[in-house]
Amino acid sequence: MVMPAIHLTKEQVAGIFSREAGEEIPAEIPALVKVARRLLRQKFLAAGMGISGANIAVASTGTIVIVSNEGNARLTTTLPPVHVAVVGLEKIVPRLEDVAPILEALPRSATAQHITSYVTMITGPTPAIDVQGREAPKELHIVLLDNGRTALYNDPVFREAWQCIRCASCLNVCPVFEKVGGHVFGHVYTGGIGLILTAFLHGLANAEGVEGLCIGCGRCREFCPAGIDIPRLVLELRRRLVEERGLPWLQKVLLERVMLNRGLFHTLIRAAAVAQKPYRGRDGLIRHLPLWFAGLTEGRALPAVADVPLRRRPGREGKPANPRTRVALFAGCLVDFVYPELGEAARKVLNALGVEVVFPPGQTCCGYPLRYAGVTDTAALLARQNIAALEAADAVVLTPCPTCAVALKHEYPELLASDPAFAARARALAASVVDFSSFVLAHWTDGLTSTRGGVVTFHDSCHLRRSLGVFEEPRVLLARAGYTLKEMALPDRCCGFGGSYAFKFPAVSRSLLYDKIADITGSGATVVVTDCPGCLLQIRSGLAAQNLGMPAKHTAELLADNLPS
Repeated sequence: MVMPAIHLTKEQVAGIFSREAGEEIPAEIPALVKVARRLLRQKFLAAGMGISGANIAVASTGTIVIVSNEGNARLTTTLPPVHVAVVGLEKIVPRLEDVAPILEALPRSATAQHITSYVTMITGPTPAIDVQGREAPKELHIVLLDNGRTALYNDPVFREAWQCIRCASCLNVCPVFEKVGGHVFGHVYTGGIGLILTAFLHGLANAEGVEGLCIGCGRCREFCPAGIDIPRLVLELRRRLVEERGLPWLQKVLLERVMLNRGLFHTLIRAAAVAQKPYRGRDGLIRHLPLWFAGLTEGRALPAVADVPLRRRPGREGKPANPRTRVALFAGCLVDFVYPELGEAARKVLNALGVEVVFPPGQTCCGYPLRYAGVTDTAALLARQNIAALEAADAVVLTPCPTCAVALKHEYPELLASDPAFAARARALAASVVDFSSFVLAHWTDGLTSTRGGVVTFHDSCHLRRSLGVFEEPRVLLARAGYTLKEMALPDRCCGFGGSYAFKFPAVSRSLLYDKIADITGSGATVVVTDCPGCLLQIRSGLAAQNLGMPAKHTAELLADNLPS
């Protein structure tokens, strides 16, 4: 939960109280509470004005509603002769009947309570109490605060953030906020929703840089009682930042020039495969990088770029006798250039199911890294390239990468919605895209059942579970394949990869990874399985760095192990 003094020990609080009170106060919670009450009551009784906020304001009755767990808010609004309530415009609701749904959601999401200790409703001025305990005249002034709120409401994309009730549910479940806190991840308003509010209420400049801390796991969207799609709004915020301020020159060259030129992109990948050789160990991992790159391998072991990418391997395609159906394999960059054996494993499994696999040669990066960085125009150009390449295959599009699936299914129709030449084609492609586990489960045959079995645990990638809604399918698939599943405590907790995030914020990524590794090893399983190549890279790097010797496999690799070589 998010509380104002949760970062202080009782000894630190006692030190602050002793300094302010001018007397030595013991570091005992009951004593600290008594001192706070004694000193604060004097302040409340002597005050000429009490200033409060409000959680809700009712237009039809003029009522303001304050939800709190301490008596201070109620004392502020009742004891002084003048009460000033400062209320943001977004707190206004039309009728009293609209208060109840907010009161149901706010305490539950903010403090895990059915109702808070105090719910104060104030309609008009109420008599004040003077120091002798007598009623005195009372003034009530309600100040409606805009400061960019109407701009937020009038924005067709960001308007949904107007529904925020400030419950901090998104902060309670944000893995990054848990690690760095609001002093790092925020300006005045903190966390993912804070980025949006900061941009409108305090200026776009104050959101710049901080917005990079959002890893895009989507957990906030899952728990927000108002249903705000915070990750989508953060992506739009990045787009506007890039549009207004541009990119650093190196990032601009990489994202807007290299990524768009497939030949140049692949040439640089091949150059990296050569340049990495002095640092690649016998196990194929890079454990130490020199100079300013050293932080990238601190606490992790990175995979080497494959000598031969999937697109140049004969094992990328295969046609069984009398195929049941046909799929176009969209590999994604990691499978194509880092884990080509994963692509071959997927092809092997699909062929065993009687499925023909083709590899459209014109495919390139799905564009999600550019979308994530706010470079949407170039992402749209990549989308057009991939649509043309995949349409030519005239088949169901299967990808072993959930992030690529999200790009193809969700991002392309949005990116190209206003393009008359590609909007319908993007929607048609999106309808044909399927993730690996869902497709294999739908075409299952008992020939993939393991005779060895084994105990595995499954890591849910953020994009697979929260963006694609695929959760049960890989678990059912593993059970049918003869494996015993032992769930980790938090199977859907972000592993900390997030694509470029792992390299932009290595310390945060590493801390999230350590939590995930502890969860995996604590499950009692002998193998960790995931459907995401990015998560696979992150988890393998952590397991290898800690020399745990526990294998991590993509579901395709695990199933391929059951087949004859």
